[in-house]
Amino acid sequence: MTGPAHRRAARSVGQQAFIVFGGQADQPWLRLLRPGFRHCFAALADEAGWTVLDPLTGRLVVARLDLPPGFDLPAFYRRAGLTVLGPYAPTEPRPQWLPPLAPFSCVALCRAVLGGGAPSR
Repeated sequence: MTGPAHRRAARSVGQQAFIVFGGQADQPWLRLLRPGFRHCFAALADEAGWTVLDPLTGRLVVARLDLPPGFDLPAFYRRAGLTVLGPYAPTEPRPQWLPPLAPFSCVALCRAVLGGGAPSR
């Protein structure tokens, strides 16, 4: 068995992931974090366009953006004053003995998008 079709499709289309950081804080405790790095989200590029995964408090927003072909979304985010890292090639899942014990957060989502090879800084 080769796995679900969406996993095969993600490998075949050569997805690229960009991690975008911003300074907005929707929770008071986030203001303790470094300005400009209080929230992050993932933007995924494939041959069909852009998908954004934005974990908000209490909700995960998944949006397929209706943009013209070749639109440079990372440059758009940079012009808007956000910090953009990438592109990264998401890696294959790695087997683990235990599930991750970290709470669901924007950082946890972005690390999950990148997979086991996610940079630690």
